[in-house]
Amino acid sequence: MKAADLVVTPTNLRFLGRQFPRTIGRGGFTNRKVEGDGATPRGVHRIVGMLYRPDRIAQPADWAVPIRPGDLWSDDVSDVDYNMMVRVPHAFSHEDLRRADPMYDVVIITDWNWPYAVKGRGSAIFIHQWRGKGRPTAGCVALSRAHLHWIAPRIKHNTRLVIA
Repeated sequence: MKAADLVVTPTNLRFLGRQFPRTIGRGGFTNRKVEGDGATPRGVHRIVGMLYRPDRIAQPADWAVPIRPGDLWSDDVSDVDYNMMVRVPHAFSHEDLRRADPMYDVVIITDWNWPYAVKGRGSAIFIHQWRGKGRPTAGCVALSRAHLHWIAPRIKHNTRLVIA
């Protein structure tokens, strides 16, 4: 592991010498991720992007991309754009990136099953704001708003998400 890595342990997330409470998927950790299992995949995942809501927060990093009205993420294995950011109208199952709640005000995107998705292996693993301490995700890693906003501008091109 490198000093700049985000390291998810059984009890927290470590980054730059600090420890942060975190939540993971309702299915716990897994070595064999599949679509819909709610599990968080173990492994070393590169950080490949960051999205943010410009109507709610300032740009957290100079490389972060604004989430626009109509931005979606395809989670439908029958879609040729499975596990990719897409736009409305979109006939396949998808997740709205511009949510009414603040969960996706900052979204850090990993390379889980991306950019060449294997259908059924599970769609995006993001780092995003939690619904509350101890409340599980659908497989992503989630943090408190304050901790996510502290971490986001400190991520560099070589930062990885390491899930032990």
